[in-house]
Amino acid sequence: MTIKQMREIKEKRGYSYAQLSEYTGVPAITLQKIFSGKTKSPRIATLNAIEKVLGGAEEQFQGKAFEYGKSGYSTGDDHGNILREEEPVFGNPDGIKYGNPSKRQGEFTLDDYYALPDEQRVELIDGVFYDMSAPRVVHQDISYVIHSAIADYIKKNKGKCKAFSAPVDVQIDCDEKTMVQPDVLVICDREKIKGFGIYGAPDFLVEILSKSTRKKDMTIKLTKYSEAGVREYWIVDPHKRMLIIYNFMEEDFMPVMMPLKGEAPVAIYDGKLKISLDEIAASIDEFGE
Repeated sequence: MTIKQMREIKEKRGYSYAQLSEYTGVPAITLQKIFSGKTKSPRIATLNAIEKVLGGAEEQFQGKAFEYGKSGYSTGDDHGNILREEEPVFGNPDGIKYGNPSKRQGEFTLDDYYALPDEQRVELIDGVFYDMSAPRVVHQDISYVIHSAIADYIKKNKGKCKAFSAPVDVQIDCDEKTMVQPDVLVICDREKIKGFGIYGAPDFLVEILSKSTRKKDMTIKLTKYSEAGVREYWIVDPHKRMLIIYNFMEEDFMPVMMPLKGEAPVAIYDGKLKISLDEIAASIDEFGE
């Protein structure tokens, strides 16, 4: 099966990169590069994993086709295991009580999202609900450090952009299947700011990793944000004390990993705005991971 044929089947079945990643075990960012043509010579094992899914009967396919943990992909955990999204909250038998009993994962919409009780914190991504636990103190403090630095810079320079921190609903795909709540975001097109939240892709996003969101933020959301038109994406890892930066404005973007020391430039402001990583590290020292 050629890559062109794979792409046609993927589009016919309506698979997102995140969904195909779950089915094949191949990281979503790798799939994106293969189907876009950026990766000219994919590994045979990778192509076999994709073909096993796309070449099979859609209604009969279950599970993952390929153990991709041996690839050494950079989103592995401390033991070298590939990071995969945990079973979404609605994927277990008890989860049905939170949504529409007539629907399955992948079929939920914003109507289901808004029907949930206020105390049930979830994100909706491609029709799938993912649980969101209450943020820890360190999480909130890191968010404050980043948000306040950006907001102060915008105010000082009389900028047109606007900085927000969670919880803010972001209808990033402008459809009925996805609603996310990034930890920090910057919007430069004021027309995207609506009464309910944000309609469209922010220019700049930050996610602060926790045990419950780590895999989602580093895989599913990475693909979602890059496809939606986000210009820059930061991932703060309190456990590993690292900052991972994705500059989607670059044609062949690669993650930049920085220890939480010194300062980090914000690309959407041409590096003129710098965020203190020492302050983020101080938050971790004071409040723990």
